[in-house]
Amino acid sequence: MGALTPARGPKEPQQERSRATRLKLLEAAISCLAERGWSGSTVSVVAERAGVSRGAAQHHFRTREDLFTAAVEHVAEKRQGALKAVAHKLPPAGSIARTWIIVEELVDLYTGPLFRAALHLWVAASDEEQLRDRVTALEARVGREAHRTAVALLEADETVPGVRETVQGLLDMARGLGLANLLTDDSARRDRVVAQWAKILDGVLPTLPGPFGGRPTLPGAAP
Repeated sequence: MGALTPARGPKEPQQERSRATRLKLLEAAISCLAERGWSGSTVSVVAERAGVSRGAAQHHFRTREDLFTAAVEHVAEKRQGALKAVAHKLPPAGSIARTWIIVEELVDLYTGPLFRAALHLWVAASDEEQLRDRVTALEARVGREAHRTAVALLEADETVPGVRETVQGLLDMARGLGLANLLTDDSARRDRVVAQWAKILDGVLPTLPGPFGGRPTLPGAAP
């Protein structure tokens, strides 16, 4: 007699459907926020785009603020994961192509749907006190993760004076390019700025001593 196959409990497919519904809502919220802004992105609009009922949406997210802060955090984590994965595809250290790829990826972090959605959320948070604390905390965490990832990818030694500010300047520049890209297609100028920043970083960071005797470990990455 063969071994019995454990019966699949009824809760498992229900949990899978719940996770799938939640994911649909998060991604629909990001799309709505990027396209319609805060005022045009109601729970009903998001639910309709996700193909679920308003009641199902409110089952997962009690308020609109809960939904959109969770959505921006979700995409931020996905983008950070993609950025960390770049480390496995980079050319050897010291190559101008390597630095250019890193800078381009960091700039992309601030020029895609995530940045558009986050910007709308920032504007809304400036007028809504209960949303402001959540968004401020979220953006602080995302900013710290972006900075740590940039430092690790660039193999930068922040104990050397000026290096931390150089990396932060890179992220501030990327954010500025993201703002410029909101109104017009700024890709041509962006490409030139990315190339110039890569040259600047190659002229500064390779002179620094390696802080770990090798490549730093990316935040959250396996050793």
